[in-house]
Amino acid sequence: MDRRDFLTSGAALGALPLAAHAQARPKDVLIVANEFGPNSLDIHTVGANRPSYGVSWLVYDRLMTYGKRTLPDGRVTYDRNKLEPELAESWQMAPDGMSVTFKLRKSAKFHDGTPVTAKDVKWSFDRAVSVGGFPTFQMAAGSLEKPEQFEVVDEHTFRVKFIRKDKLTMADMAVPVPCIFNSELVKKNATAADPWGLVWTRNNTAGGGAYKVEAFRPGQEIVYVRYDEWKNGPMPKLRRIVQRDVPNAGNRRALLVKGDIDMTYDLPPKDFAELSEDKAGIKVTSMPIENAMLYLGMNTTKPPFDNVKVRQAVAYALPYDKIYENAFYGRAAKLYGGSGPVKTIAWPQPTAYRTDLAKAKALMAEAGVPGGFETTLSFDLGGATVGEPAAVLTQEALAAIGIKAQINKIPGATWRAALLKKDMPLILNRFGGWLDYPEYFFFWCYHGQNAVFNTMSYQNPKLDKLITNARFAESKPIYDSSVREMIQLAYDEVPRIPLFQPSSDVAMQKDVMGYMYWFHLQPDFRQIYKA
Repeated sequence: MDRRDFLTSGAALGALPLAAHAQARPKDVLIVANEFGPNSLDIHTVGANRPSYGVSWLVYDRLMTYGKRTLPDGRVTYDRNKLEPELAESWQMAPDGMSVTFKLRKSAKFHDGTPVTAKDVKWSFDRAVSVGGFPTFQMAAGSLEKPEQFEVVDEHTFRVKFIRKDKLTMADMAVPVPCIFNSELVKKNATAADPWGLVWTRNNTAGGGAYKVEAFRPGQEIVYVRYDEWKNGPMPKLRRIVQRDVPNAGNRRALLVKGDIDMTYDLPPKDFAELSEDKAGIKVTSMPIENAMLYLGMNTTKPPFDNVKVRQAVAYALPYDKIYENAFYGRAAKLYGGSGPVKTIAWPQPTAYRTDLAKAKALMAEAGVPGGFETTLSFDLGGATVGEPAAVLTQEALAAIGIKAQINKIPGATWRAALLKKDMPLILNRFGGWLDYPEYFFFWCYHGQNAVFNTMSYQNPKLDKLITNARFAESKPIYDSSVREMIQLAYDEVPRIPLFQPSSDVAMQKDVMGYMYWFHLQPDFRQIYKA
């Protein structure tokens, strides 16, 4: 789609006049172009992609949200150590620390005008821990595991009972997954085969958040309109948000520079680097994505990647510097070439691997595959701006040690579903943990429970024990020791090869204000306004 097509499309700007430029648009309207949009309106549905997190954040409420903090350089980010009220106006921890009781806002209403009650909260929490897959694993990361933990005390009082003391429990209730549904509305559209109404909520909403979905055209656009009866936070200044899918990065950049859109956040690192130096009025903000990495994952259930020496050989074969220069243009932190054994609990931190073809070939011989083998290397087209050059460079490097890797490009809308199958032998993927703790990352990505983001299907009882020790350690020495050991073991076994810690880059017009970094990497339009 070129600029003219974007501006003349009847849906491009929703109900706005055609060819409206930034200077002509109302200050309460924001136009965003992204590489791809949500594939579902419900974060609980199977295969819901990353942009679907943004739907949950805007359209639904949670009991709590995070506060914000300003960094010394003026950038604004969320504060992981500060929980603030959202649907809940207050909460009280039990004296024994084994439960928390929330008082709900009596003024809160869903988009259809129905009052929000504790029954809706319980049903929503019950749903999250019961549907399986990503939402259930996410709840379990904070020891929220079964409906029996959730209790309706009265119409506006809700209690969560803890099954163990877990420092992540409260934090986990402020991420996008435990969002509050209009339970009666969803139940009206559920079936015996689909008791949680997941089919209906994929394309329909049942929330009470700051924004309503006015239009949803998968693969084209999503249009939000402000819910003026929202009572659970400061009323957003933006009345209308139009997020348009524009797959071509060059077109998105051109639309931004011409003033036809207000914001984009899916450009290649090269474009962000150039726009950062541009004095034409475009603002670029960048933030390292915490608890995140781009990695090469090897399916440990697929020979020969079940052989640790093969995995180590691949780790020594990769062209790290070339990927850094040609895919990231230096806009990432290196996660390779470290000094040796793990000495700190910092996460992520560099491995000791670096490009060494002689060592890689020797390990291939030790593994019994001196002549190499054939495989398939898959990546997400939704992240093609980095993934494609990284895949090509990886393909070339692996060929040098006899591994012939055919590149498989998977559309962004189906990438998560492809990961769920866990049948791809070799993948380039990015994962970022919402809760900024190393044990949280490892719980998701290395634990033998084999959650969706353990994309390598890696299992090691010794590592599982270390992860558990770190999650529930009652002293800092035990915690630190467990974290160091689990990082070292993961790097020795190397089912995934850390490459880089990427940055979250956003480009916007100079009059767009209020942007802040969030762990889910979606803009919080509730905070944004135009000067």
